[in-house]
Amino acid sequence: MTRMTVVCAGEAGTRFDREYYATKHLALALECWGRYGLEGVDAFYPAGDGDGWLSIGVYRFREPGDIDVALAAPETERVMADVRNFTDATIVMRSVFSPMT
Repeated sequence: MTRMTVVCAGEAGTRFDREYYATKHLALALECWGRYGLEGVDAFYPAGDGDGWLSIGVYRFREPGDIDVALAAPETERVMADVRNFTDATIVMRSVFSPMT
């Protein structure tokens, strides 16, 4: 299994709707990317003010190449367009990692 993490960061007062992200956006990602190997998603949030960190999303894909295929798929446009529905963060970082074997 390979994981993609997506981190949103912002200043104090940056809008981030945790409920929308956890219930609607992650469901949309599963709907759009499930056919490309996305098997599950999780959302994590910092305790306290988070020192600028707003959220960490973990997207679990079956195989390492599945992430590239999903991100290149036409459905990705729907996933990216939905971001404005839960945040106005301008800093979004993405990384990919696989367990060591």
